[in-house]
Amino acid sequence: MNDDFVFVDQIVPGVRWDAKYATWDNFVGKPVEGYLANRIVGTTALCAGLERAQQRAESLGFGLVLWDGYRPQRAVDCFLRWSEQPEDGHTKPRHYPNIERAAMIEQGYVAAKSGHSRGSTVDLTLYQLEDGELAPMGGGHDLMDVISHHGAAGITDVETGNREALCSIMQASGFSSYDSEWWHYTLKNEPYPDTYFDFPIAY
Repeated sequence: MNDDFVFVDQIVPGVRWDAKYATWDNFVGKPVEGYLANRIVGTTALCAGLERAQQRAESLGFGLVLWDGYRPQRAVDCFLRWSEQPEDGHTKPRHYPNIERAAMIEQGYVAAKSGHSRGSTVDLTLYQLEDGELAPMGGGHDLMDVISHHGAAGITDVETGNREALCSIMQASGFSSYDSEWWHYTLKNEPYPDTYFDFPIAY
């Protein structure tokens, strides 16, 4: 692992995580190449930003749950190959109910070069400190649909409020949002803005 990359949970105590691409619970329906451990990796700068975000979240009664951080380029390449394969319907209802696989790229949900591979982008959500339950957000991770866009219609006031809380927390902590995915944030002053890494995530 690059010297400036760490396991986020070792630097940000108390953060929760569920590394979706290391599991079967993702849009390709199986563990993704390059994810050999269910851990979230990122730059030390990312971790500093997440520490700030966690403190702000706690002041509002929330904690952070991370779904993805650093993403090896080989995983991105795997997504692109998968998008060209025949549709089997396995993950479509949950992750891309209203578009075809190829449209994921055309509509910006999957990119040939991902900010995640630079090490300072994170997919995350909030959980409620009171009961430990995930805050309702009007759709889960990698729901590739207009309902996942910031400002989307068709979700409840509570879900809208939770999305706005997450956005406020992250922007105040030095991150920028991505219009099409309410869960996706990139550190504004990322240390490797032009480098796409490909080392695997492993213990």
